[in-house]
Amino acid sequence: MSKPRYTIAVTGLNAIDSPGPGVAVIRGLLEAASFDARIIGLAYESLEPGIYMPNLTNHTYQIPYPTAGTDELMERLTYIHSRENIDVIIPNFDAELYSFMKLEPKLKQMGIRMFLPTFEQFEERHKVNLTKFGEKYGIDVPLGIAITDPAEIYKHEKELDFPLMVKGKWYDAYIAYNMEQARNYFNKIAAKWGYPVILQKFVHGTEYNVTGLGDGNGNTIAAVPMRKQYITDKGKAWAGISIADENLMDLTRRFVESTGWRGGFELEMMKSNDGRYYLMEINPRIPAWVYLAVGVGQNIPEALTRLALGEKVEPYTNYEVGKLFIRYAWDMIVDRSDFENYSVNGELKKDEHGKETL
Repeated sequence: MSKPRYTIAVTGLNAIDSPGPGVAVIRGLLEAASFDARIIGLAYESLEPGIYMPNLTNHTYQIPYPTAGTDELMERLTYIHSRENIDVIIPNFDAELYSFMKLEPKLKQMGIRMFLPTFEQFEERHKVNLTKFGEKYGIDVPLGIAITDPAEIYKHEKELDFPLMVKGKWYDAYIAYNMEQARNYFNKIAAKWGYPVILQKFVHGTEYNVTGLGDGNGNTIAAVPMRKQYITDKGKAWAGISIADENLMDLTRRFVESTGWRGGFELEMMKSNDGRYYLMEINPRIPAWVYLAVGVGQNIPEALTRLALGEKVEPYTNYEVGKLFIRYAWDMIVDRSDFENYSVNGELKKDEHGKETL
């Protein structure tokens, strides 16, 4: 019996030092057991490596930045859909999710499905609201304070103490060991991501992450925990190992059940030196290291696609422990004509084998 074939559009093709999840998501989709995938890339910049990687996308289109607003995005997606007949879109950036969530009803009318968090879930898990989130759901969260003026760092110095975390509302996080560093990081983050900037109490311990998938009804469809083995200066894991930790899995299931989480997610955790787990962040989408989950037996991109299409998906119950992912950089040789074609026309077409065509 032949498998169905779906056209799936994916964002987040920037496989750089702070990689987007798109390439890993696409790898999972191409390895799906229940369907064949035709991949449409959606990119913001001309130098996103995923645009040019062989055997990854069938066609890639440039889309407007989230700051352009939902009207421009809708116009562009309508054009792409008229050319490609998209079945599912998987957005992979925090900053773009609100726009896609807002457009979800219109896109559904066009026959395009997504599987995203609700507006309430998206807002209450935000870094600015994380302390209240922990109180509401009974999860340990280190004290966090949102500020809009570097002078406020002095006001909260005694509450937080040094070292402390300085975080952007969307991305970037730094450890500040003194007041000068804290002010510098505040200015750096505010210039890039705007206000507020979040100060968070530092937790001494070991970093753990969980990638998972909730079905919107309180059921955990997938969950794979990993311990970071190598971390870049931007806090990104470039190596990690799948682990067995029932306390961490129980916390994950409680999170999904109590919130009724809908869609992919990543929990960033810190296990303190006294053995307590603290929730540091909730990312409301699939993380860049999701291919580890695929590799240990839980294909989250495949399961998310099936949920988006309204199919019944049974929860994964097992995964392999002790498997590592190790990220690496490699150089691609790209024809200048391909780069120019994409930069000028806003799209790059490939044949069914993933090779560029005229």
